[in-house]
Amino acid sequence: MLRQGILRSSYNLVANSTKKISPPSKSAHPPTSSSSSFRTMSVSASKFKPWPHPVVESHGDYRAEAYLEDHIGGKLYSQQRSLPRLPVPNISDTIAKLMPTALPLAKSDEEKATFIKACEEFEGQAGELQRRLVGRKEGEMKDSSWLQHWWNTLGYLQVRDPVVVNVSYFFHFSDDGTLPQIPSDKSLGVLRAASLLYSTAQFRQLVATGDLPYEAIGREPNKTALCSVAYKYMFNACRIPRKDEDTYRIYDPSLSSHVIVACGGKFFSFDFVEKETGEPLPLQVIEQRLQKCVEMSLDGPSLPMLGYLTSDDRDRCAEARDELIRVGGSKMEEALKVLESGAVLICLDENERPVSKKQGSETFWTGGLKSGHNRWFDKSIQLICTNNGKAGMNGEHSMMDGMPVVNYCDFITKKPYGQVAAESKNKTGGYESPDHNVKDIFGDCATALTSAGSKVVDHVHRSKANFEKLISSHELQTQSFQGYGSSEIKKMGYSPDAYVQMACQLATYRLWGEQGGTYEATQVRPFLHGRTETTRTVSPASEAFVKTMGLRPKRDELDAAKRAEKLGLLREAVSSHAKYIGSAAKAMGVDRHLLGLALSVTEGETAPALYSHPLYTRAKTWRVSTSHLTHPRFDSWGYGEVTPTGVGLAYSIHPNHCMFCITALREYDWPERLSHLLEEALLEMQTLNDLDKAPISKI
Repeated sequence: MLRQGILRSSYNLVANSTKKISPPSKSAHPPTSSSSSFRTMSVSASKFKPWPHPVVESHGDYRAEAYLEDHIGGKLYSQQRSLPRLPVPNISDTIAKLMPTALPLAKSDEEKATFIKACEEFEGQAGELQRRLVGRKEGEMKDSSWLQHWWNTLGYLQVRDPVVVNVSYFFHFSDDGTLPQIPSDKSLGVLRAASLLYSTAQFRQLVATGDLPYEAIGREPNKTALCSVAYKYMFNACRIPRKDEDTYRIYDPSLSSHVIVACGGKFFSFDFVEKETGEPLPLQVIEQRLQKCVEMSLDGPSLPMLGYLTSDDRDRCAEARDELIRVGGSKMEEALKVLESGAVLICLDENERPVSKKQGSETFWTGGLKSGHNRWFDKSIQLICTNNGKAGMNGEHSMMDGMPVVNYCDFITKKPYGQVAAESKNKTGGYESPDHNVKDIFGDCATALTSAGSKVVDHVHRSKANFEKLISSHELQTQSFQGYGSSEIKKMGYSPDAYVQMACQLATYRLWGEQGGTYEATQVRPFLHGRTETTRTVSPASEAFVKTMGLRPKRDELDAAKRAEKLGLLREAVSSHAKYIGSAAKAMGVDRHLLGLALSVTEGETAPALYSHPLYTRAKTWRVSTSHLTHPRFDSWGYGEVTPTGVGLAYSIHPNHCMFCITALREYDWPERLSHLLEEALLEMQTLNDLDKAPISKI
């Protein structure tokens, strides 16, 4: 059960690297066969510039859709042409970084010796591969990133694991304290959903017109622009299951003024923006239309729970989609097009009332056994609102990493319900009855779906069984550590992220009795079409730190010499990790380069011996998959583990507390134990620093 195919086994791809991936022509942006009928769905909004084609089907190469950046224009894409290209590191530098991250995981001195020998021989064996990779960067991929097409296809679109758990991630938003306390005819979930949709319309308009400022990091005057390519795959977008390799469809927003609503396992659509201006409809109108969806979910034709079909193995998803179209014909094709082209999907989980962060996280991650049918996991953005007003987001990861989505979620959570209601109050005008605008997407296909000869119900039953097995085999635990946070860590003189990484190392060391390969995602969006690089946390310094701290906590280390040793090792480990992050952020890590070299092996060639060394494999088996994201209006966030023998470990470092979300296979019972060990490690590390500053009592 893996979140990403490349993270699972990047260099096992060597055996299959003879499969050539031909990039699509730069002019490749074919409309679907029924694109002409699609243009009649809605009137073009005046602020949006219609695209040359109403729908673009992506095959994983960002270059094929790059023409849209010039077409849309605006601030959002203004820096794209000036972004530097992803570099290809020197082999000697890569090997020098690799060795310290792997040697601590060796099982014997002999294994260390043979690994060192394989590393020493690698540069001579990989010289031609390096020349090919540099040639790829400077030749066929000179106007992009040498990695992106490989990464998008081999790491996502070709991976056949279900996207739920293995690919998708979630955000758990903080509560909205301005929601009405007086009961009304609508649930708090409907009200929260309306508010989020209102703000979504505003953000979508900024993206679609290019008026959204491009993201940048650093401080003036040395700010660095970040690549904006991912924003094209945020709205009116959907992953499409295909045999062997999926595609991604993005639709012209000027032709799609509708949103998709899932409620009770049924799917509805309605316009949520002014067709003439692209501005959001009044909040009250959106609320009415959402409420109509709730009412229609209780009535109307009985349909198979089609949402389950998107939770299965990708080839089975493709088979199910083909069967839907076979039995439903043109009506089903149009229904799927409406769903795929919706701005976002909002899931009204009217049967969910989560209270704890753990309960909310489980709902937003997978939907669980109660609400998994109320999802369409292929949609790029799924907003989720529960009956009691909790809200979150589930994101499809293939073409878009988390940080652009954080920018979107920051925007829609910044204005609470009360502020949106006040802003919307001045909107006036005549609007048709919500009854006349809300459409049951698959309603016209009900008879065909259950007709004689249809295998749709069989597909749904199979996917439901597989989904329930997958969900039941996984466990999630949240830890809200209230002891201290980034403010205190900075006062101690540490980088908060690197410090928490060492707490994760100590906790997992105590969980397993050994260190495991550890991955921290580091964005490389300062480069054109850059996505992420791996920061490796295991190092000689982290090894020395965890082994000296030991398998059992000692909260009262009064021996000054021993305390000084532990603190020195902690500072060295933190410094080593921070240094690696700096290299990774410049795209000078280890893993992407070694992957590129592996994929440069051609048919009939023997790959360098390093790739088959057991220590090399062990060091890149990410038993601890970590990522750091802190947002003041996120209560939790997370994703699944990337190897069956590991954990997914997402964390946030707030000024006065830390949040962790841990996922793993249920059979190991790791999340709850690791949650306790993290708290224990953080408290022990704090006490170690406090005792170093405090005078020792002479009593």
